[in-house]
Amino acid sequence: MKIQPVGDTAVKLSFSGKASVEMNRMIRQFCEELDAASITGLIEWVPAFDSVTIYYDPWQVGYEEFKGRMEEIAGKDLSGTRSMSRVVHIPVLYGGEAGPDLHRVAEHNRLKPEEVIRIHQHPEYLVYMLGFLPGFPYLGGLDQRIAAPRLPEPRPRIEPGSVGIAHEQTGVYPLESPGGWNLIGKTPLRLFDKQKGEEGFLFQAGDRVKFLSVSEQDFKQIEEQVEHGIYEVYSGG
Repeated sequence: MKIQPVGDTAVKLSFSGKASVEMNRMIRQFCEELDAASITGLIEWVPAFDSVTIYYDPWQVGYEEFKGRMEEIAGKDLSGTRSMSRVVHIPVLYGGEAGPDLHRVAEHNRLKPEEVIRIHQHPEYLVYMLGFLPGFPYLGGLDQRIAAPRLPEPRPRIEPGSVGIAHEQTGVYPLESPGGWNLIGKTPLRLFDKQKGEEGFLFQAGDRVKFLSVSEQDFKQIEEQVEHGIYEVYSGG
């Protein structure tokens, strides 16, 4: 691991090697140790694929002292994680208006649309990090058989809840946004609610995600349950 300054208000802890499930566990463990420690000047931290950026108040703590505390935590055994992962079940209405690029992904990979749907649902994906948009999950675990390049020209508007594929990744748009991902379906769940502040994010790094195919009728019913706050998406893992 390497620690380096990021401006005068943050440090970046970089892990060596290729991003993997094991590295993600180590990053989560570091963040848990950081959360449990009482560190003067600590503001927040942002985990990524192979690093964690930690922000601090330079008026309360100097760089060398803060770096020393980070090195102390990084020197602990980070091979495990104390917390259990959550499993987030994501219902998806595949194809049609909800997934206009399903056939494109199928044709690119010489598959039938129903095969793309089946393959997309099979893995249990890992949320490596959130970014791009508030609550947008970067998921690991997409089967290479349904990987597909981005659209030649991005769409000017993609609806919240749209499920897409871009190269070797799949993800879900939490907000309306332009984008070039292949849209294969849509979920009625809300990934981000700004009215709830820190509690308004559906995903967090380290979650596992399972996509489930639903009918149009099921989609509407779940949409109503989400609106009334009675739809359950989490389970222990």
